Amino acid sequence: MGSLLFVSSELQLSGPSPTLLCNPLLGTTVNQMVNEMRKAKEIGTDLVEIRLDCLRSFNPRPDLEALIKQSPLPTLVTYRPIWEGGQYEGDETKRLDALRLAMELGADYVDVELEVAYDFNNSIYGKKPDNFKVIVSSHNFHNTPSSEAIGNLLARIQATGADIAKIATTALDITDCARIFQITVHSQIPIIGIAMGERGLISRLLSPKFGGYLTYSALEADSISAPGQPTVKDLLDLYNFRLIRPDTKVYGIIGKPVSHSKSPLLFNAAFKSVGLNAVYLHFLVDDVEKFFITYSSIDFASGCSCTIPHKEAALKCMDEIDPIAKQIGAINNIVRRPDGKLVAFNTDYIGAISAIEDGLRGLNGATLAAGSPLAGKLFVVLGAGGAGKSLAYGAAQKGARVVVANRTFERAKELADKVGGKALTLNEVENFHPEEGMVLANTTSVGMKPKIDETPMPKHVLKHYCLVFDAIYTPKDTRLLREARESGAVIVYGTEMLIRQGFEQYKNFTGLPAPADLFRQLMEKHA
Repeated sequence: MGSLLFVSSELQLSGPSPTLLCNPLLGTTVNQMVNEMRKAKEIGTDLVEIRLDCLRSFNPRPDLEALIKQSPLPTLVTYRPIWEGGQYEGDETKRLDALRLAMELGADYVDVELEVAYDFNNSIYGKKPDNFKVIVSSHNFHNTPSSEAIGNLLARIQATGADIAKIATTALDITDCARIFQITVHSQIPIIGIAMGERGLISRLLSPKFGGYLTYSALEADSISAPGQPTVKDLLDLYNFRLIRPDTKVYGIIGKPVSHSKSPLLFNAAFKSVGLNAVYLHFLVDDVEKFFITYSSIDFASGCSCTIPHKEAALKCMDEIDPIAKQIGAINNIVRRPDGKLVAFNTDYIGAISAIEDGLRGLNGATLAAGSPLAGKLFVVLGAGGAGKSLAYGAAQKGARVVVANRTFERAKELADKVGGKALTLNEVENFHPEEGMVLANTTSVGMKPKIDETPMPKHVLKHYCLVFDAIYTPKDTRLLREARESGAVIVYGTEMLIRQGFEQYKNFTGLPAPADLFRQLMEKHA
């Protein structure tokens, strides 16, 4: 996989994004589609795709007249056959006749498949209205071919006389999107380039950056017409799609899974609030090293957050590692310097430890004192992964006596030895309560959505702890925290760690102080 450095060097344009936002209409009746059109207009879509193959019954002339004339937005008419991923199984001549009729009745675009495009375009030669355009499309539901193969495909599409090319592939890895970006930038005709699936989400979101003609979005989460398609609301409100331009800096969170992360919500709102030309995305990454090698463009990945399970694996991809992060052995914040070098930090321990300290200071009306309230406390960490390392290291730095409990004892001992602590298995920690008033920090994924009824620690054990922290923030109020509160402990939400470590990441990304009040308001609203 090649670098995208050459892509960025050509993208020096500025100004508002020209990329259009298109809503496919999936109603099964004409009336339903008309209602969808009106809703699309209200929420800010640029055009609608009338999917004729979704209609339960279809009478070409009256139905097309009603749909095209009643649409408050420009119309793209598609009649997708089953052999190209659609629902139409009838006669091909009738299908193509309907598309020609759509042109005659005033549709702005029709979409025809590459296999029939040459004949279709010949059949309308000399009859096309001035502003009417034919999109010639190719869909690959299996993979994303090589750059050479995609280039050859685009040449075939162009040879049919297409006004606009559409190439939709399937992303088996997030790095597949690089080939879509490459072909989009270099196309000689307007192009719609999409990699379908969750790993291809960035190909849709970054269409304006790489010069895509349009991208597709769903009216609602339950009306998605292709895998990985975002909703209009997410595109406009979460990712600030209208503000993305070729010179927009790209940030994101690397993880697997990653769609649950609220970081894009926080960072995109923060960027918008101060007018920064930047966007922050979800990056579903399987192979960290492959990700950084592929997206080595300075302009593409200006910085990343890093979450489970990549906080340790990403270390080997870095050019420089902050000394504290190196000692912890895990990173969660990566900044690409102007010279292209990747520099890594760990802000997890700052966010979590400061939140726990504030919780302890408020315990029993305790007054603020010099030094950390963690000093001398027995601090039990569940989990020995990246977040566990951050908590264990941070607590030890503050003078706490650290105990690390992990499913595999070897990993617990490795971390405990590094911080001068004690190691246990998760089974053993249930019976470990040598004193009262201990502090518990869960860094495992037990209790995370969707398995919200699970807990890493039985309720009867929680009475021995004065404070319980859970790094999970989806849901905010985990079963562990609910039962700890019922047992009389002070609780500290994972959202506090997220917010506070986010302050540090924002500062590292931008050199500016984070809009703390905005972060807190958003987390409260979307908890």
